[in-house]
Amino acid sequence: MRIDISKFSATMFGMVLGIGGLGAGWRSASHVWGVPGIIGETLALTASAIWLIWFSVYILKWIQAPEAAMAEIVHPIQSFFVVLIPMTTMIAAWSIAPYLPRIAFGLFICGVAGQLAFTVWGVGGLWIGGRTTETTTPVLYMPTVGGSFVSAIACGLFGYPDAGLLFFGVGFFSIIVMESVILTRLLAHGIPVALRATMGIHLAPPAVGSVAYLAVTSGPPDHLAHMLFGYALFQALVMLRLIPWLREQPFSLAAWAYSFGVSALPLAALRFIERGETGVIAHLALPIFVLSNLIIGWLALRSLLIGWRYVFTSIGPKAKPETEVLP
Repeated sequence: MRIDISKFSATMFGMVLGIGGLGAGWRSASHVWGVPGIIGETLALTASAIWLIWFSVYILKWIQAPEAAMAEIVHPIQSFFVVLIPMTTMIAAWSIAPYLPRIAFGLFICGVAGQLAFTVWGVGGLWIGGRTTETTTPVLYMPTVGGSFVSAIACGLFGYPDAGLLFFGVGFFSIIVMESVILTRLLAHGIPVALRATMGIHLAPPAVGSVAYLAVTSGPPDHLAHMLFGYALFQALVMLRLIPWLREQPFSLAAWAYSFGVSALPLAALRFIERGETGVIAHLALPIFVLSNLIIGWLALRSLLIGWRYVFTSIGPKAKPETEVLP
């Protein structure tokens, strides 16, 4: 079986976001509800293992197919997925922190530095101008909003909440700016079927922002924390209303874009409970957590079936002389 390494995309790191986020949720659930801790640890370590595999493949892509790697970096849409690499590096860091603290701290530093460097580079490109409507998608959230919020969470978990609050500020104000740009595109032009999986990213900002804010503050959750969670919940309800429209795009591994927000919403609710929340969010936490597990479990099962068909086709009697890595 031959694999064309040039077809490997940074979007594959989206799996780490979903599985790592779900693992963090199960870790919190073990504190809040007393569920077996082994589930959260298994998911967290699985996410770290997937990160290591994809990171190795991505490095190999730069060695064996540097033209393809550079093409991804300069692509007006695909380039913003590259920030997933430092983002998931931070997720791997806090996943292995209980077991390998020194290595985890090194990954944390590399992830934060990489995210900041890429975000500065990417936003600088946006400021130069020349972007078209067709390339304006929810992927624009990834560096400034997603990357900054994950950096804030990582800073809080590794004991640097003051630095994390700076990253939270970048992400919070970027939501306001970027959402107006993206909604203008959606309202006026819609989004083609082939790019609808990117709508999953639209769910993530307020949900991940809730987790980030709670990671860099202390005491009972305040009004801003509740408002962020409320907007995240509203976004989730709108996404449920759009399921028939979203399903017009055939399933592919790009669907892992939904897992970022899907895993962050129950994690935020559990963080609220850990901080003393007893109101409506505490009552919503369990059903949201169950639904999140079902959705990510479904994504994982469908992905495994795709992988199985790919391998079976490659080694079967009708195998082609060359095969490609899934997009």
